[in-house]
Amino acid sequence: MTHNDLEFPPYVAGWGMANGHLQSIVPSVFRRVSVPYQRTRLELEDGDFLDLDELPAQSADAPLVIISHGLEGNSHRAYVQGMARHFHDAGWRVIAWNFRSCSGEMNRLPRFYHSGAISDLKAVIAHGMAEGADKVFLVGFSMGGNQTVLTLAEPDLAAAVIGGAAFSVPLDLEACAHALARPAQGIYMRRFLRDLKGKIADKAERFPDQISLAGYDEIRNFKQFDDRYTGPLHGYRDAEDYWHRCSSGKVLDRLRRPTLVVNALDDPFLASPCYRRPSNASPNLLLETPLRGGHVGFMRWRLNQSLWSEYRALAFARGCLETASYKTGGPVL
Repeated sequence: MTHNDLEFPPYVAGWGMANGHLQSIVPSVFRRVSVPYQRTRLELEDGDFLDLDELPAQSADAPLVIISHGLEGNSHRAYVQGMARHFHDAGWRVIAWNFRSCSGEMNRLPRFYHSGAISDLKAVIAHGMAEGADKVFLVGFSMGGNQTVLTLAEPDLAAAVIGGAAFSVPLDLEACAHALARPAQGIYMRRFLRDLKGKIADKAERFPDQISLAGYDEIRNFKQFDDRYTGPLHGYRDAEDYWHRCSSGKVLDRLRRPTLVVNALDDPFLASPCYRRPSNASPNLLLETPLRGGHVGFMRWRLNQSLWSEYRALAFARGCLETASYKTGGPVL
């Protein structure tokens, strides 16, 4: 890692942008980015599949960035396509992968995705390496950021992975679930539950012995949703067990590669533990907490141009690439 990376200018919200809700909502609703993805289906060992949207690089030895979206997102969300475009324009190969059930086609199994489903991200990494990538950088947003941080702490992390950047990361899932249960965040909670209802209805129809939609409309928060669905479907006792075992904050002392975490202080999805660097944190952790930025925001008025977060991720990736290339004697993009 180079010193230039540590001197990257912090995000400063422009006039009229100093509001966490505005930062979270406006780019999601009004930003328009479109990139020419090529879709690949990755078959998994458990009989399920992942749909990957890729941007091939012009150079055969180009490094690879793998982008993980957030809860109920997908590879076509503007924040994913914006990051994909920014890296691809810089000469990188891109894989923006869709969590199970998020690609536009329902996955095959009763399970779907969750904050700790890093076996799927590791399968995408293995796929990229099998296709020739020897330098892999990870970028994740929100839930995808949590998966990214967890993966960067894995003891069997592939040597090809040079580092990662994660934005708006719920480092403490329990604290963030309680934060989103507050009345002031109701607009977000209702949207998540509405979007998830369609998937639960589909699975209840196909797997009636395991999943039921009855009483779904009585669910008001993630505690109730995770107790009933996320936990049991993915091998956890209940919501608290799931949150405890899958929170990325618990692995900040074990990070294996340079890891950038950017959590804005006005993010309406996050809670206070998401802004504290543990005393035993790995020296590989760089935690940045800008005053503004919202949740996956960091917007500029020219929404369709590259955002601060995209410049920040690429700068950090280049620092990681420089360090990795210095060790192997390879070129730096």
